[in-house]
Amino acid sequence: MADHAPSGQGGPGPELKGSEPFSPEQIEAGRKLFAGQCEFFFAAQQLEKLPPAEGVEIAVAGRSNVGKSSLLNALTGRKALARVSHQPGRTRQLNFFHVGTSPLVLVDMPGYGYAEAPKEIKRDWQGLMLDYLRGRPNLRRVLLLLDCRVEIKVSDQTVMELLDQAAVAFQVVLTKADAVKPGALARKQAEVAALVRKHPAALNDIITTSSETGLGIEALRAEIAAFL
Repeated sequence: MADHAPSGQGGPGPELKGSEPFSPEQIEAGRKLFAGQCEFFFAAQQLEKLPPAEGVEIAVAGRSNVGKSSLLNALTGRKALARVSHQPGRTRQLNFFHVGTSPLVLVDMPGYGYAEAPKEIKRDWQGLMLDYLRGRPNLRRVLLLLDCRVEIKVSDQTVMELLDQAAVAFQVVLTKADAVKPGALARKQAEVAALVRKHPAALNDIITTSSETGLGIEALRAEIAAFL
């Protein structure tokens, strides 16, 4: 889809998406985009060692164990594009992936929240992460993952504040929707919708997903494909 007005700039309230709001043409564009090979090509732990700023970058961020690796694998149709780790905070670098022959590059950001203290999260993210967010000219959006099963943490709110400071548009993607009952999911969606209204860099649309059932994966592919 085209860019949407951030919720903090007077736009309509957040729209909750699963897999329905997109046209068949948009869904097909997303399918084609991710039908080819998706390959890891670069990792960086220092700003000066980032790859050239080429193509269209979409970064994926989230708390440790939010299901980021599982979502990336489901999105790209690969079983092991991103390693699923049970050790929070293991990934401490930016990992770059080419998507087929398209100009799209997915950037897997380090999981945060292995240390709950906001000052420790800020310390980590005010280094390479924040420099990357502020200085990457081809970064079009950050997908910020939140777990449907878990209450919103201080670490989540801290990262949202850092994204506001960096003036980087971000979109919330709810994960693990299959693990909660419909009533609890509706409450979580409403809670997140209220939260994003408080953040000027947050986009209106919230996409609800499940890597297990495929819920929302087509919608997320269509959303990303619209950048190309």
